[in-house]
Amino acid sequence: MISAAATDAGWARPTGPRTLAARAAAAERVRAGWAARPPRRVILLVPDPHARFAAVEIDGEVFTDSVLASGYGACTYLFAWTVERGVAAAPELARYFGTFSDLLLRPDPATAIPVPGSGDSWYLVCDAIWPDGSPVNVAPRTFLRSQLAAAEGWGIIPSVGLEHEVTFYRSDGAPMTAHGIDYALGGTEPLLPLLSELREVLGEGGLGPESARAETHPGQYELVLRHRDALAACDDAMIQQFLVRQTAVRHGITASYLASEASGQGSSCHAHLSLNSADGSNLGARQAGSRELSPLLGSFLAGVLRAAADLTPVWAPTVNAYVRLRTGSFAPTEVRWGVDDRTAAVRLAGAGSSLRLECRFPGADAQPHLAVGALIAAGLSGIEDELRPPPSGQALERLAVTPWQALDRFTSSELVARLLGSEIVEHYAALFRAELDASADAVTDWQRRRGALRS
Repeated sequence: MISAAATDAGWARPTGPRTLAARAAAAERVRAGWAARPPRRVILLVPDPHARFAAVEIDGEVFTDSVLASGYGACTYLFAWTVERGVAAAPELARYFGTFSDLLLRPDPATAIPVPGSGDSWYLVCDAIWPDGSPVNVAPRTFLRSQLAAAEGWGIIPSVGLEHEVTFYRSDGAPMTAHGIDYALGGTEPLLPLLSELREVLGEGGLGPESARAETHPGQYELVLRHRDALAACDDAMIQQFLVRQTAVRHGITASYLASEASGQGSSCHAHLSLNSADGSNLGARQAGSRELSPLLGSFLAGVLRAAADLTPVWAPTVNAYVRLRTGSFAPTEVRWGVDDRTAAVRLAGAGSSLRLECRFPGADAQPHLAVGALIAAGLSGIEDELRPPPSGQALERLAVTPWQALDRFTSSELVARLLGSEIVEHYAALFRAELDASADAVTDWQRRRGALRS
């Protein structure tokens, strides 16, 4: 149940498409609610490149007196640190490490979500700006916002629904179920106490999933958020992940969002994306009730397919992610689309007013703002270039299936530079190289086993 404080603040979670102007109006309503009743505590969140939040807790009075209007200082390295919060010696990242100076976190009141069980505390996602007021271009949320503005220039308002798969482990490291439980009712009994509390926690925060079900692999579960504007979809999915992890810990359980828990297994972040007009009408179907692509959605789809392979490091940003792409039975390595085809990299789902693309490239470890922003950028390029989609089922090429191949394509592609901009390409390539360097420096049980076989 949503808290009374949330209701008093004029807060509500969005559903369906929403323009950037409508988001701004929602933010003003929240501001007005807090002017009448200041919050007790605010936790500022900013999405980093590794699909997690950096956070700062602020007293409510300080927040309303200064932070809400002026922002809050945070170290620049939040957007260029490695996953271990270390410094990568890369020239492309030097701007963030030279003096470890401040940038500003600018709260977006439209993101306000009550902290479950807290009374009157709030999560608030922030944009990142430099002290002179210019945006931090490499911040994932900044990139997504820029693509939404570009889409609105075409009269397109995307709405997005994200499906995250998570795997639950006991304290001894064993999966919570001993076998796959796809669509099962029985066999999920070990998960029931956790799932019961998750329904309460996510419901109080307004993040209750549209649907939830047992999944294919041992201990695996899927949580699906209802469609909403793209910024809200990505923000809410990340907050949901944090709350899932936090709640699992209270039960002595670990919640894992690895792209591959074992060879042959995969966990994804499928992105359902529809194109809408400002009045909320779906622009994807050629005619009401049909599954036939409109020229607009056809060109958008063609743009996504054209760019998919070159953008592999966006969908698969870790070494582990390539185990999913190489061995997962439903991994979208072949770039093709199909009507209601879960073996395709892009599945055309729904019909008429619900017609949408299910882009199955991203793994569970992908940064959602960056992944959704890249999908939109690729799709808009297809519209701009008036591309036509290939026939359903026709394979074009394959995603990169090694991280080194992925890095080479990402950095050498003129199309990627056009879609993301050279600053973002160089920045995320440097972070990906740091990931590869760390994997090359590690000694693993696999290496020890292989070494023993040489004796």
